[in-house]
Amino acid sequence: MKRLALILALIASPLWAVQPDEVLDDPALEARARALSEGLRCLVCRNENIDASNAQLARDLRLLVRERLVAGDTDEEAISFIVDRYGEYVLLNPPASGSTWVLWLAGPAMLLLGGGIAAVYIRRRGRATPEDDQLTDAEEARLRDILNG
Repeated sequence: MKRLALILALIASPLWAVQPDEVLDDPALEARARALSEGLRCLVCRNENIDASNAQLARDLRLLVRERLVAGDTDEEAISFIVDRYGEYVLLNPPASGSTWVLWLAGPAMLLLGGGIAAVYIRRRGRATPEDDQLTDAEEARLRDILNG
């Protein structure tokens, strides 16, 4: 049973997405590349980082990160290069600045809007008087005619 659990864990492991030919010889650079890859979104898989994705574009991004690190870029320079090329959408956790303010504020704004609509609805519903629900004399006569048939 332990063997089966181990086999399933190895198969399901996201480490298998990184191919052996992508791994850098320098362990320090490889560790930096892995750390950077965890914060980059696979543009095909949406909310999966490029380290866990088997998509070809994710592989290209992993190789690009490693190329930039081997070329001597700092972590910030490598991320900046990729963001310049693919846009802020490639970041799994984009900074709250510029155009991303709309994204950061949309959730709370929709929550407040929904709460306001619910409050207005409940308030109006509470103000309804029983007189509004009563039938007019003509409606009562028509209802009697229908029921007596």
